[in-house]
Amino acid sequence: MDPGIAEAVERQNRAMRELSRRAFPESDVVPDDAPARIEQVRAQRRRQDAATEAVALRRARKERAAREAGTAAAVPQPAALRTTA
Repeated sequence: MDPGIAEAVERQNRAMRELSRRAFPESDVVPDDAPARIEQVRAQRRRQDAATEAVALRRARKERAAREAGTAAAVPQPAALRTTA
């Protein structure tokens, strides 16, 4: 193979790789041990669900304790529902 041709091919390959890097930047490269984005979202949703459940359980326990103690005034009454149709 002609050394001039080999150099030209290598220059062309370098130029194509550089153009490819510019066109498709790899700014979102994630380390192998980092969780995937979907796993991060799922974990966040699980934490939010657990927090919501904890709040609901505390409220239910408070309402039950108020009913058992006979202090109905301490239990918030649900708002009246309205019909729209």
